[in-house]
Amino acid sequence: MIVAGIGCRKGASAAEIVAAIEAAAAAQGVERQAIAALAVIDLKREEPGIAEAARLLGLGVTIIDANSARLLAGETPTVSAASLAATGTGSASEAAALAAAGPGGRLIGPRTVHSRTTCALAEGAMRQ
Repeated sequence: MIVAGIGCRKGASAAEIVAAIEAAAAAQGVERQAIAALAVIDLKREEPGIAEAARLLGLGVTIIDANSARLLAGETPTVSAASLAATGTGSASEAAALAAAGPGGRLIGPRTVHSRTTCALAEGAMRQ
């Protein structure tokens, strides 16, 4: 299963988030319909744009504990100073995707940046 990890600035719109997901899918050669869920770190759980994007796409959102995301810092290829300062991990989207993909999950590619949003795709069995 494929999960889309989302990172965004406060107030990012659903349209920006959906566009980032579509850009990541296109960049990685993945059909958008193959994405089974979204994942975000818990610091972004209250972002209305994420909830609305999930609703528009008909997907659930997996919330990843920020401490769990930080533990994956060595497995994310991207190190963004902004993400590191805000979340404690170099790429919140990559870490969220990896954590949600579950044990043995792997990033399909590095995150894609679109507007105020990042999206990383990972595949795995997905955590329950």
